[in-house]
Formats: sequence, C-alpha cells, structure tokens
Amino acid sequence: MPLILTYIRTHYKDIIKHAAIVILVICSISNANAQQELQKKYIDSIRELRSRKDFSPKDTVYIDLLSDLGHQLRYYNTDSLFLLSNEVLQLSIDSGYKEGESKARLRLGDYYSDKGDSDNAIFNYSAGLDIAKELGNKNLSLRVMNNLASENAYKGDYAHALTGYLNAIEIAEEIGNKRMLSIMNENIANLYASQKDYEQSLDFYKKVKKINGELGNEIIIAETLSNLASTYADMGKLDYAMFNINKSLAIFEKHKIMDWLAFTYEIKGKIYLKENKYKWALYWYNQSELLHKELDDDRGKIDLFNGMAEAYLGQGKDSLSENIALRAYEISDRIQFMEGTQKCAYTLYRINKNKKNFDQALNFHELYQTLSDTLSRNENKKSLTMLKTQSEYDLQKQLLIEENDKALAKQQRYIIAAFSILVVFMIIIVLVYRAENIQKRLNRELEAKKEVLEKRESELQESNETKTKLFSIIGHDLRGPVGALQELLRLYSDGDIETDEFLEFVPKLREDVDHVSFTLNNLLSWGNTQMNGAVTKPSLMALESLVSENIKLLSEIAKKKSIKIVSELTENTLTWSDSNQIDIVVRNLISNALKFTPQNGMITISARERDNLWEVAIRDTGVGMDKITVKNLFEKNSNITTYGTDNEKGTGLGLSLCKEMVEKNGGSIWVESALRKGSCFFFTLPKREKSYSKAV
Repeated sequence: MPLILTYIRTHYKDIIKHAAIVILVICSISNANAQQELQKKYIDSIRELRSRKDFSPKDTVYIDLLSDLGHQLRYYNTDSLFLLSNEVLQLSIDSGYKEGESKARLRLGDYYSDKGDSDNAIFNYSAGLDIAKELGNKNLSLRVMNNLASENAYKGDYAHALTGYLNAIEIAEEIGNKRMLSIMNENIANLYASQKDYEQSLDFYKKVKKINGELGNEIIIAETLSNLASTYADMGKLDYAMFNINKSLAIFEKHKIMDWLAFTYEIKGKIYLKENKYKWALYWYNQSELLHKELDDDRGKIDLFNGMAEAYLGQGKDSLSENIALRAYEISDRIQFMEGTQKCAYTLYRINKNKKNFDQALNFHELYQTLSDTLSRNENKKSLTMLKTQSEYDLQKQLLIEENDKALAKQQRYIIAAFSILVVFMIIIVLVYRAENIQKRLNRELEAKKEVLEKRESELQESNETKTKLFSIIGHDLRGPVGALQELLRLYSDGDIETDEFLEFVPKLREDVDHVSFTLNNLLSWGNTQMNGAVTKPSLMALESLVSENIKLLSEIAKKKSIKIVSELTENTLTWSDSNQIDIVVRNLISNALKFTPQNGMITISARERDNLWEVAIRDTGVGMDKITVKNLFEKNSNITTYGTDNEKGTGLGLSLCKEMVEKNGGSIWVESALRKGSCFFFTLPKREKSYSKAV
C-alpha cells in the first residue's frame, strides 16, 4: 500500500487526468477492518459501473459512489479519502454537478480537520455550504453546518460552534431531519460538558434520547450512550457511566463498528481510571489501542494515550507514563487540538513534578493554565449563558402561547354553542364581541409580559458585560501570575525546591507583582466608576508637578529599557480638575508609552494653551499603530491589549479608564500614530474653575 500511495502522490495530476486514481485507491484499501462489507459494496458498484460500455466518469451516480466510499474510509485510510475527494471535486466541476462539488468540499474539510489544519478545513466547509445553500439542499447544508461548527469547537471557539449548531437545529426542525437534530443537540450537550456545566449537558442529552427513541436505531442510541457515559465519568457518577458504556459496548461489538468500539473501550478504561483501578484501566486502554492500529484517527488517540499515561502514573511507572503522555502531546500539538493539549499539559505537569523536574513542571503548568483560560474565555461562557436565558425566555413565551390557545379554544366553544342555539342573533354578536375583547386583552398581556422579559434580558446583558470584563481581566492578567507565585511558594514551603533555586525566580516574581499591583489599581478605579459612579472633585492643580511625580514613579522601568523621559511642561501649568483622576490618566499613558517603546527610545510630555484649555501631549518613539487600531482604540467596549516590546503584559483597561477620567473632567482624548514611527496621545483639561463649573 505505501508504494501505491507514493506513486499516487508523485504522479497525481496525470492520474487524475486519466481517471486511473480510482482503481489505485480501490486496490490500496485494506480489507482487514470492520467496514469491509460496506466498503466492498461501494467498490463492487464502482467496478460494475466502470465495466459498462457506455460508462462516463461524469455520471453523477458514479461520482456519488466515489464520494460515499471516501466518507467510509475517513477513519481507516485518510490518504484515500483525500485522493477520492479531489477526484470527486474535479469530476463534479468538469460535469457541472454542483451537489457533488459540495460533497467533495465536505469530505476535504473532514480530511483537513483530522489533520489539524483548521484554516483549510473551514475554507472547504464554507465553500461546500455556500454551494449547498445555492442549490437549496437543506439536508446537505445541515451536514456541512454540523461539521463546520464541530471544527470551531475543536479550535476552542465554543461561541461560534454553538451559533452554528443552533442555526442548523432551526433548519433541521423545519424539514424534520431527526437524525441531524439528534447529532447537533448531542454536540451542544458535549459543549456544556466541556465547560463542566453538567446540569445543562444532561438536559440536552434528555432531548437527544427522546429523538433517538423516535428514530429507533440501536447504533445511534449506542453512540449517544457512549458520549453520555463519558460525561457521567467526568461527573464522578461512575455507576451510571459503567451502565451506559456496557450497553453501548454490546451493540458496537454486535455490529463490529471498529471506530466506535475503540472509543467505547477507551471510555471504559477511563471509568476504571476514575476508580483508581489502574490495572483494569490499562486492560481496556490496551484493547482500544489494538483497534486504533487499524484506524487512522489521530484525534481519537489523544484521550487514549493521555488516559494510559495517567494509569501508568498511578502505578508509579513514571517513565512509561511520560513516554505515552509525550506521544499524546505531540499529536495534540500537531493537529492543534487545544482541549487535547490542555489535558496532556496537565498530565506532563504531574509527571515532571513527581520526577522533581520543577522547571519543566512549571512550564507545563503555565501552558495548562493558559489553555484553560482560553477554552473558558468570556465569549464562550457568555454564549452558553445566553442560550440558557433564551431557553427560559422561550419557555415563558411558550406558556403564554398555550394560555392564549386555551383562551381561543374556549372562545370557539362559545361561538359553536351560540350557533347551535340559533335563538337570538344578538347573542351571537355579543359572544363574538366578548371573544374579541378577550383576544385583545390576552394579546395586550402577552405583549406586556414580552416587554418585561426583554427589559430584564437587556438589564441582565448590561450587568453581564461589566462582570464579564472584570472577570476577563482577573482571569487572564491576574490569575496567571498569582497562580505561578502560589505554585512556586507551595513548592518552596513543601521543601520541593531549595532556597537558592527559589531566589532565582525572585526577579520574575517581582515583575509579576508589579504588574498585578498596577493592574489592580486600574481595575479598582474602573470598577468604581462602573459600579458606583465615581464623583469628580475638581480643584486647582499644577500639572507639571503631577507629571514629574509620575516620571519618578516609572523611572525604574524607563531605566531598564534605557528610555529617556523628558517633561517640557513649564511652571504654573495650572488646571481645574480632579488630581487623583488625572494622575491615573498620566500614569497609564506614560506606562503605555514605555511598554511600546523599544530600547534607547524617548518619551516627551508637553502642553500648550488653546483658548480656555490646556492641550497635553505624550509622544513616544515606539512601534506605533495602524489606522484600524487607531480608529477602534477608544470605541465603546473596546478591549484592545497586546504585549509590549519586552513582552510586558497589559489589561486593555487603561485607555478605557483614561477616556472616562478625561471626559469627567471636561476634556477629550485622542491619538495620532504611524507604524514604526511612534504614537502621540493628546488630551485636554480646563484652565480655570469657570470652565469646569458644570463638570460631573
């Protein structure tokens, strides 16, 4: 087989041209797998078509058979999947068969997804989806939308993944495609499980089990039971997990579905691992590994190898554990699977900690912490939370609709009774008039309740935005340094590292503590303005003194980068403003200038009179910004943050705080910048009390 594949890769264009690639791919397929019968069915059909005298490679039946064969080979021979998909794409384009072109893009997306090439996967899925929508083929659109959303989930972008699944669910409900409804609701359940929101995950699994019951397919039911068992294992409900996995295992063994059987064995090993039964865990992991030798599924191997590493670690076999964990880490890193890399990093942290490789342990711990923060970032949490809110809103709306339906049913009974009596025509008129009033009243009540719900949703969203921003800063800019400090202190207090080793980390710890102190100062100031409403107390203030104090405060940072800070402010640069608030503005702007100015740079602070205002300028010789960044810098809810020239961290909060403080003091703030030439931040302040008499 390797020689055939090498030949195909070398002479790919010529083979495509003469349509011989199909024969070579068929010859290269191994018959020693559980999909043998299904693959053989497609191969026989392809050979039968090609043997006909009137055969044409542009026959849509032939193209669809090639596409379906590629799909069956996805987890068994990815090279054949790639070659067949390209053949289908070329034949579909040549024959103008748009549906075949969409399917080929779907298969190519699967290939690149399994290889960890998200950019090419998303490109092909998106192209296939555009064609399917153009054709109006909603069933094909659903399959592509599901795989596109899953690719976003693999990237850790749960927000876009959730949006994709929800859009697809609307289409599936519209056309009654219960199979895709089951798949996408199960994928959403897995998203919640990955965020450890098991209650919401189990709610979606209930929906899936109900849909599966209507489908009545035991293989589909077994697939759900396997995923549900994995969720129960993560929850610590090991009895439920074992019950579900044994049911699914029996079905997959009966039908000899090798890829799902490998996954089922791995989950059973995971359950024993949770029970600390390492010998049995390794037994089932080894069964899964044997099946994986017949599969071509790198993503499926990550959890398997990571679980084996944990089991060996539990047995005290650190070397074996490390070797297998590194294999899992290599695959995760190669296919850029963030969730897999996160798990591997934590296992490798534990292994290196046991082996007293503290530097390596700390590196893996920091990687684990960073990936954990990324996978649980605010846009993901916000999207999942908003789905809960939407579900509650839809439930209340449904209750109102049901009440309305009951009222309408009651109205209809009145009308029927009125017509059956036929005694007095006026009675009918009165009943109709009464029914109309009931309908109007119910509609008004429904509208009023809807407005109340929308208002509450808006208030909740505004509250969440403030909390989200605070938690984002705490999670990304405080949690990392504090977590590293906490871990290092714990290692020192436990006696795992010596005093000399501890002192080597002191310079880095000092930088982290300085960063935390500066961030907390900004955070508390901004939080006060957002939650309590900061009160501005203007007074006569000498701006040159305030600038001088901040230059002294930041002199150590400037000295470290050999940056010269020059104040050109003259004496008696007096403003009518709140000195505490303007102190925050000046400190943040000089700090930003230091952050983005390279070694041996220069920062200049100047001021000029303009009518009743002082126009203050803080100019640097730093890296500068492009026009798009400048345009968005002071936009509402902007949270732009980057690393400085020496990898200094920032919160993205300072400029928002500066804008609020300057405007509260009756001034304005803006920036002029050019890439590689530097930036100049300007802000204005009133010169005397009269100009600021109405400031808030």
